[in-house]
Amino acid sequence: MTPSLHLLVNGVRREGAVPPTERLLDTLRWRLNLRGTKEGCRSGACGACTVLIDGRPRLSCLTLSHQVGEAPILTVEGLESDPVGRAVLETFVAEAALQCGYCTPGFVVALTGLLKEHPGATETTLLEGLQGNLCRCTGYSSIRRAVTRLSEPKR
Repeated sequence: MTPSLHLLVNGVRREGAVPPTERLLDTLRWRLNLRGTKEGCRSGACGACTVLIDGRPRLSCLTLSHQVGEAPILTVEGLESDPVGRAVLETFVAEAALQCGYCTPGFVVALTGLLKEHPGATETTLLEGLQGNLCRCTGYSSIRRAVTRLSEPKR
């Protein structure tokens, strides 16, 4: 018998039968049709699958769905309704930090979590927090510009 799972994803309660060994990444993408969270490596090495669980960045490819419990999950699809997430999204657009877009959800979600955890974080702190996120096509300069802009004091 497949156990039932109750999740709070992007502010919406979701439930259904999910095998105990199913990764959160697969539950989000294939059961809940939230395709913004990307699968890059299946081993936690690229950051494309980053989501926020209870406000903290986590790799959904290394997290079993049943490990989450009742903790709220925020995916890239839910960032528009989050003030910090919206600011990160807008900055990525303004700095053209989304060339092919595959890695972008992981970067944006990770940055949102870092900024929520460390309001007023320095550029160095944010860059260190993104070390597990990889981009294969921008050369990082546009992503770094977005990080620099997000770390500047608000006037």
